[in-house]
Order: sequence, then structure tokens, then C-alpha cells
Amino acid sequence: MSVTDKFLNDVEGHLLLAATRDEGRTAAARFSAPLHWLTDTQRDEVERRFEAEYLALARGSWQHTAARAGRLRDEYEAKYRDLRRRLLAGWLLICALAFGVLVVCLA
Repeated sequence: MSVTDKFLNDVEGHLLLAATRDEGRTAAARFSAPLHWLTDTQRDEVERRFEAEYLALARGSWQHTAARAGRLRDEYEAKYRDLRRRLLAGWLLICALAFGVLVVCLA
């Protein structure tokens, strides 16, 4: 991975995190809005905890998705190597048969 790719991945990660934090704050405000009996301090604490839980759930989801993508990549790479090996074996077999036929015809 080049330095530029790493930089772009880092920027994308920061933007994704910022967007998720905004979503978490918005969801926390919606959640606490109907709770009229809360004081401002209590409301801020509820919203802070809600946002933290929202971020934790998002992070867990991202980690699960990344792990699954890694497993799928490994699985597909193994299938590709197996297919390539079988195609090479088939091609070598066809070449050997063609060479055998040619030897028999020329003999």
C-alpha cells in the first residue's frame, strides 16, 4: 500500500468517524427529547452515554465487517489459486496429449 493510499484511507476513516459521531449526537438528541423530566445536566449525560454506545456499536460493526471481508478475501484467493492450478494441469495434459499424437503421426 502506497503512502497516498494510506493517507486516503486515514482521511476516509476520519470522515466516517465524524459522520458517525454526528449521527450518534442526532440520535441521542432524538432519544432524550421526549424525556422532559430530565434536568439539562441529566440530559447531557444521557446524550453523552447514548452517543458513546452508538459509536461502540458502529465500531463493532465495522470490525465485524472488516474481519468478514478478510475471511472472504482469503477464501476467494484460495479458490483462485486452486482454479489456476487445475487449469495449468489441464493445459499441460492437453499439450502432452497433442505432443504424443504428433509423435505417433510422425513415426
